[in-house]
Amino acid sequence: MGSVVISGATSGAVTLAVPAEAGTRTLTLPALTGSVLTNATAGVVLQVIQAVKVDSYSATVATWTDVTGVTVNITPSSTSSKVFVMCNFSVGSDGTDNADFMARLVRGSTAIAVGNNGGTAPLTLSPLTGVVSDYNTQPQSIAFLDSPSSTDATTYKLQMRNWSSTSHRYYVGQRGHNTSFILPSHITVMEVAG
Repeated sequence: MGSVVISGATSGAVTLAVPAEAGTRTLTLPALTGSVLTNATAGVVLQVIQAVKVDSYSATVATWTDVTGVTVNITPSSTSSKVFVMCNFSVGSDGTDNADFMARLVRGSTAIAVGNNGGTAPLTLSPLTGVVSDYNTQPQSIAFLDSPSSTDATTYKLQMRNWSSTSHRYYVGQRGHNTSFILPSHITVMEVAG
């Protein structure tokens, strides 16, 4: 059995053994800096990245808008990789009647993990509906296994909006009554070998 030896500037060498079976084997190295994992099986976690927001955010918009700071970037090492996205945050309301606040996960500019309601606002979840006290916050959690099919840098983020009115204010990381209690928000992505 033959081998290929790559010698470095220091003592010692790296040996690549030729497989016992006949035929050609190709080892493709990613255009990345870091350790090369050559035996990753499906389901192995290859990297984990998290963004944490420790201040609050509020808006009254009736169009999908990024929640500042709840954004994370990841560069998958293979087009066959999956990306497991987890997002945790708390939502408060100004306490007005009939407030419908919605949230969704977005990859780049594409909404993911959304339902098909036949309308114009497919969403991941509805964090607040109806009359909600401005003294309360409600914890929210989203988890989704995405298939970006890309090795490009990819952005995952949280977006929110009002259903139709801009007279209702929603809050992320605090209650609507005051800023006495600030809760962290975080989004975590894990690359999973496909």
